[in-house]
Amino acid sequence: MLQVAAQYHSLSRQLKVIATYVEQHKTSLMLERISDIAEQCQVQPSAIVRFAKHFGFSGFSEMQAVFREAYTAQAIPSRNYQRRIRNLIQSKPTRVTSGALAHEFIQSSRAGLDELLAGFDEEQFEAAVKLLLKAENIYVIGVRRSFPIANHLAYALQHTNKRVHLISGAGGMFREEVRSIDKNDVLIAISFTPYGQETQACVRLAHHRQARTLVITDSQLSPLARHASVLLKVKESSAFSFRSLTNAMCLSQALFIALAYRMELDVEEADPIDGYDDASD
Repeated sequence: MLQVAAQYHSLSRQLKVIATYVEQHKTSLMLERISDIAEQCQVQPSAIVRFAKHFGFSGFSEMQAVFREAYTAQAIPSRNYQRRIRNLIQSKPTRVTSGALAHEFIQSSRAGLDELLAGFDEEQFEAAVKLLLKAENIYVIGVRRSFPIANHLAYALQHTNKRVHLISGAGGMFREEVRSIDKNDVLIAISFTPYGQETQACVRLAHHRQARTLVITDSQLSPLARHASVLLKVKESSAFSFRSLTNAMCLSQALFIALAYRMELDVEEADPIDGYDDASD
Protein backbone atom coordinates (compact mmCIF):
# COMPACT_ATOMS: atom_id res chain seq x y z
CA MET A 1 0.00 0.00 0.00
CA LEU A 2 2.98 2.34 0.32
CA GLN A 3 3.38 2.28 -3.46
CA VAL A 4 -0.33 2.99 -3.91
CA ALA A 5 -0.16 5.92 -1.49
CA ALA A 6 2.89 7.35 -3.24
CA GLN A 7 1.17 7.30 -6.64
CA TYR A 8 -2.39 8.01 -5.50
CA HIS A 9 -2.61 11.64 -6.60
CA SER A 10 -1.39 10.79 -10.11
CA LEU A 11 -3.94 7.99 -10.66
CA SER A 12 -6.99 8.37 -12.85
CA ARG A 13 -10.36 8.92 -11.18
CA GLN A 14 -11.34 5.26 -11.62
CA LEU A 15 -8.07 3.95 -10.23
CA LYS A 16 -8.35 6.32 -7.24
CA VAL A 17 -11.76 4.83 -6.44
CA ILE A 18 -10.30 1.32 -6.63
CA ALA A 19 -7.26 2.30 -4.54
CA THR A 20 -9.50 3.73 -1.83
CA TYR A 21 -11.63 0.57 -1.80
CA VAL A 22 -8.54 -1.66 -1.59
CA GLU A 23 -7.13 0.38 1.30
CA GLN A 24 -10.39 0.24 3.26
CA HIS A 25 -11.06 -3.47 2.65
CA LYS A 26 -7.60 -5.05 2.89
CA THR A 27 -8.69 -7.79 5.27
CA SER A 28 -11.67 -8.89 3.15
CA LEU A 29 -10.18 -8.34 -0.32
CA MET A 30 -8.72 -11.83 -0.39
CA LEU A 31 -12.23 -13.32 -0.19
CA GLU A 32 -14.01 -11.13 -2.73
CA ARG A 33 -14.67 -11.81 -6.39
CA ILE A 34 -13.48 -9.32 -8.97
CA SER A 35 -17.09 -8.72 -10.04
CA ASP A 36 -18.09 -7.84 -6.46
CA ILE A 37 -15.26 -5.34 -6.14
CA ALA A 38 -16.10 -3.81 -9.50
CA GLU A 39 -19.74 -3.44 -8.46
CA GLN A 40 -18.78 -1.75 -5.19
CA CYS A 41 -16.44 0.64 -7.03
CA GLN A 42 -18.95 1.16 -9.85
CA VAL A 43 -16.37 0.26 -12.49
CA GLN A 44 -15.89 -2.56 -15.00
CA PRO A 45 -13.91 -5.65 -13.90
CA SER A 46 -11.32 -4.72 -16.52
CA ALA A 47 -10.55 -1.60 -14.46
CA ILE A 48 -9.65 -3.82 -11.49
CA VAL A 49 -7.27 -5.78 -13.70
CA ARG A 50 -5.79 -2.53 -15.00
CA PHE A 51 -5.28 -1.37 -11.41
CA ALA A 52 -3.44 -4.60 -10.52
CA LYS A 53 -1.21 -4.38 -13.59
CA HIS A 54 -0.45 -0.72 -12.90
CA PHE A 55 1.22 -1.83 -9.66
CA GLY A 56 3.22 -4.66 -11.19
CA PHE A 57 0.91 -7.66 -10.83
CA SER A 58 0.07 -9.98 -13.70
CA GLY A 59 -3.60 -9.60 -12.88
CA PHE A 60 -6.21 -9.55 -10.13
CA SER A 61 -5.51 -13.09 -8.88
CA GLU A 62 -1.84 -12.37 -8.17
CA MET A 63 -2.69 -9.14 -6.35
CA GLN A 64 -5.34 -10.95 -4.30
CA ALA A 65 -2.84 -13.67 -3.38
CA VAL A 66 -0.43 -11.06 -1.99
CA PHE A 67 -3.17 -9.61 0.21
CA ARG A 68 -4.20 -13.09 1.32
CA GLU A 69 -0.67 -13.89 2.45
CA ALA A 70 -0.13 -10.54 4.16
CA TYR A 71 -3.42 -10.16 5.98
CA THR A 72 -4.80 -13.61 6.74
CA ALA A 73 -2.99 -13.76 10.10
CA GLN A 74 -4.28 -10.33 11.09
CA ALA A 75 -7.84 -11.06 10.02
CA ILE A 76 -8.23 -14.24 12.07
CA PRO A 77 -8.69 -12.58 15.51
CA SER A 78 -11.21 -10.12 14.07
CA ARG A 79 -13.23 -12.82 12.30
CA ASN A 80 -13.26 -14.95 15.44
CA TYR A 81 -14.66 -12.08 17.47
CA GLN A 82 -17.19 -11.25 14.77
CA ARG A 83 -18.30 -14.88 14.73
CA ARG A 84 -18.74 -14.84 18.50
CA ILE A 85 -20.74 -11.62 18.32
CA ARG A 86 -22.99 -13.00 15.57
CA ASN A 87 -23.51 -16.17 17.57
CA LEU A 88 -24.38 -14.07 20.61
CA ILE A 89 -27.03 -12.11 18.71
CA GLN A 90 -28.43 -15.23 17.05
CA SER A 91 -28.73 -17.00 20.39
CA LYS A 92 -30.75 -14.16 21.94
CA PRO A 93 -34.46 -13.41 21.53
CA THR A 94 -35.50 -10.95 18.83
CA ARG A 95 -35.48 -8.13 21.35
CA VAL A 96 -31.82 -7.76 22.34
CA THR A 97 -31.13 -6.67 25.89
CA SER A 98 -29.06 -3.63 26.80
CA GLY A 99 -26.48 -5.91 28.34
CA ALA A 100 -26.16 -7.87 25.09
CA LEU A 101 -25.64 -4.65 23.15
CA ALA A 102 -22.93 -3.59 25.59
CA HIS A 103 -21.32 -7.02 25.34
CA GLU A 104 -21.16 -6.81 21.53
CA PHE A 105 -19.70 -3.33 21.60
CA ILE A 106 -17.03 -4.31 24.13
CA GLN A 107 -16.10 -7.40 22.12
CA SER A 108 -15.90 -5.32 18.95
CA SER A 109 -13.62 -2.79 20.67
CA ARG A 110 -11.46 -5.61 21.98
CA ALA A 111 -11.11 -7.03 18.47
CA GLY A 112 -10.15 -3.58 17.23
CA LEU A 113 -7.35 -3.35 19.77
CA ASP A 114 -6.03 -6.71 18.60
CA GLU A 115 -5.90 -5.37 15.03
CA LEU A 116 -4.24 -2.16 16.21
CA LEU A 117 -1.53 -4.18 17.92
CA ALA A 118 -1.08 -6.51 14.94
CA GLY A 119 -0.57 -3.61 12.55
CA PHE A 120 1.37 -1.34 14.91
CA ASP A 121 4.13 0.57 13.11
CA GLU A 122 6.93 1.04 15.64
CA GLU A 123 9.08 3.04 13.25
CA GLN A 124 6.41 5.64 12.60
CA PHE A 125 5.48 5.77 16.29
CA GLU A 126 9.09 6.44 17.25
CA ALA A 127 9.25 9.14 14.57
CA ALA A 128 6.13 10.74 16.05
CA VAL A 129 7.68 10.89 19.52
CA LYS A 130 10.88 12.45 18.13
CA LEU A 131 8.81 15.00 16.23
CA LEU A 132 7.03 16.09 19.41
CA LEU A 133 10.29 16.16 21.38
CA LYS A 134 11.71 18.80 19.03
CA ALA A 135 8.56 20.92 18.81
CA GLU A 136 8.51 24.36 20.39
CA ASN A 137 4.72 24.48 20.19
CA ILE A 138 2.26 21.64 19.70
CA TYR A 139 -1.09 22.38 18.07
CA VAL A 140 -3.83 19.74 18.22
CA ILE A 141 -6.94 19.57 16.04
CA GLY A 142 -9.78 17.09 15.64
CA VAL A 143 -13.36 17.90 14.78
CA ARG A 144 -16.67 16.14 15.41
CA ARG A 145 -15.99 12.45 16.18
CA SER A 146 -12.26 13.15 16.46
CA PHE A 147 -12.66 16.06 18.88
CA PRO A 148 -12.72 13.92 22.08
CA ILE A 149 -9.40 12.35 21.05
CA ALA A 150 -7.84 15.75 20.29
CA ASN A 151 -9.18 17.24 23.50
CA HIS A 152 -7.85 14.43 25.67
CA LEU A 153 -4.47 14.40 23.95
CA ALA A 154 -4.12 18.16 24.42
CA TYR A 155 -5.07 17.73 28.09
CA ALA A 156 -2.43 15.02 28.55
CA LEU A 157 0.26 17.03 26.76
CA GLN A 158 -0.42 19.96 29.11
CA HIS A 159 1.30 17.83 31.77
CA THR A 160 4.58 18.34 29.93
CA ASN A 161 6.54 21.57 29.68
CA LYS A 162 5.56 21.88 26.01
CA ARG A 163 3.40 24.80 24.90
CA VAL A 164 0.19 23.09 23.78
CA HIS A 165 -2.67 24.67 21.85
CA LEU A 166 -6.01 22.92 21.31
CA ILE A 167 -7.60 24.25 18.12
CA SER A 168 -11.27 24.28 19.13
CA GLY A 169 -12.60 26.46 16.32
CA ALA A 170 -14.69 28.55 18.69
CA GLY A 171 -16.60 31.06 16.60
CA GLY A 172 -15.44 29.28 13.45
CA MET A 173 -11.90 30.61 13.92
CA PHE A 174 -9.91 27.51 12.99
CA ARG A 175 -7.51 29.31 10.67
CA GLU A 176 -6.99 32.14 13.14
CA GLU A 177 -6.07 29.70 15.91
CA VAL A 178 -3.36 28.05 13.81
CA ARG A 179 -2.09 31.09 11.92
CA SER A 180 0.89 31.60 14.29
CA ILE A 181 2.29 28.11 13.68
CA ASP A 182 5.79 28.08 12.18
CA LYS A 183 8.62 25.76 11.14
CA ASN A 184 9.62 24.97 14.73
CA ASP A 185 6.13 23.74 15.65
CA VAL A 186 4.10 20.56 15.14
CA LEU A 187 0.44 20.20 14.27
CA ILE A 188 -1.23 16.99 15.44
CA ALA A 189 -4.17 16.45 13.08
CA ILE A 190 -6.69 13.71 13.92
CA SER A 191 -9.31 12.84 11.33
CA PHE A 192 -11.12 9.79 9.97
CA THR A 193 -13.33 9.21 6.96
CA PRO A 194 -15.10 11.33 5.71
CA TYR A 195 -12.31 13.65 6.99
CA GLY A 196 -13.16 17.05 8.46
CA GLN A 197 -12.76 19.97 6.08
CA GLU A 198 -11.59 22.17 8.95
CA THR A 199 -8.81 19.73 9.82
CA GLN A 200 -7.72 19.52 6.19
CA ALA A 201 -7.56 23.31 5.98
CA CYS A 202 -5.38 23.52 9.10
CA VAL A 203 -3.03 20.85 7.73
CA ARG A 204 -2.64 22.78 4.48
CA LEU A 205 -1.96 26.00 6.39
CA ALA A 206 0.61 24.31 8.63
CA HIS A 207 2.34 22.89 5.55
CA HIS A 208 2.34 26.32 3.93
CA ARG A 209 4.03 27.78 7.01
CA GLN A 210 6.61 24.94 6.98
CA ALA A 211 5.45 23.42 10.25
CA ARG A 212 5.71 19.65 10.75
CA THR A 213 2.52 17.61 10.84
CA LEU A 214 1.72 14.45 12.79
CA VAL A 215 -1.37 12.92 11.19
CA ILE A 216 -3.50 10.33 12.97
CA THR A 217 -5.94 8.90 10.44
CA ASP A 218 -7.37 5.67 9.05
CA SER A 219 -5.67 5.39 5.68
CA GLN A 220 -2.52 6.21 3.76
CA LEU A 221 -4.90 7.54 1.12
CA SER A 222 -6.45 10.03 3.52
CA PRO A 223 -6.30 13.60 2.16
CA LEU A 224 -4.35 14.52 5.30
CA ALA A 225 -1.59 12.02 4.48
CA ARG A 226 -0.30 14.11 1.60
CA HIS A 227 1.30 16.68 3.93
CA ALA A 228 2.09 14.36 6.84
CA SER A 229 5.60 14.48 8.29
CA VAL A 230 4.64 11.36 10.25
CA LEU A 231 1.54 9.21 9.73
CA LEU A 232 -0.04 6.98 12.38
CA LYS A 233 -2.81 4.76 11.03
CA VAL A 234 -5.77 3.80 13.22
CA LYS A 235 -8.88 1.92 12.15
CA GLU A 236 -11.78 1.61 14.54
CA SER A 237 -14.05 -1.38 14.98
CA SER A 238 -17.80 -0.89 14.77
CA ALA A 239 -20.94 -2.40 16.23
CA PHE A 240 -24.42 -1.64 14.93
CA SER A 241 -22.72 0.73 12.43
CA PHE A 242 -21.38 2.83 15.31
CA ARG A 243 -17.61 3.24 15.29
CA SER A 244 -15.84 3.26 18.63
CA LEU A 245 -13.02 5.57 19.71
CA THR A 246 -11.12 2.86 21.56
CA ASN A 247 -8.16 2.45 19.21
CA ALA A 248 -7.57 6.16 18.62
CA MET A 249 -7.78 6.93 22.32
CA CYS A 250 -5.40 4.09 23.15
CA LEU A 251 -2.88 5.22 20.54
CA SER A 252 -3.02 8.87 21.63
CA GLN A 253 -2.49 7.91 25.28
CA ALA A 254 0.43 5.68 24.31
CA LEU A 255 1.88 8.61 22.37
CA PHE A 256 1.72 10.88 25.42
CA ILE A 257 3.21 8.23 27.72
CA ALA A 258 6.09 7.59 25.31
CA LEU A 259 6.77 11.33 25.02
CA ALA A 260 6.64 11.83 28.79
CA TYR A 261 9.02 8.92 29.27
CA ARG A 262 11.48 10.38 26.77
CA MET A 263 11.27 13.75 28.52
CA GLU A 264 11.96 12.00 31.85
CA LEU A 265 8.82 13.61 33.18
CA ASP A 266 7.21 12.46 36.41
CA VAL A 267 3.59 13.40 35.72
CA GLU A 268 2.22 12.27 39.07
CA GLU A 269 4.65 14.45 41.03
CA ALA A 270 4.14 17.61 38.99
CA ASP A 271 3.48 20.60 41.25
CA PRO A 272 -0.17 21.77 41.31
CA ILE A 273 -0.84 25.33 40.15
CA ASP A 274 -3.00 27.83 42.04
CA GLY A 275 -3.93 25.26 44.65
CA TYR A 276 -5.56 22.84 42.22
CA ASP A 277 -4.46 19.24 42.31
CA ASP A 278 -5.75 17.12 39.43
CA ALA A 279 -3.60 14.08 40.17
CA SER A 280 -6.74 12.00 40.78
CA ASP A 281 -7.82 12.53 37.15
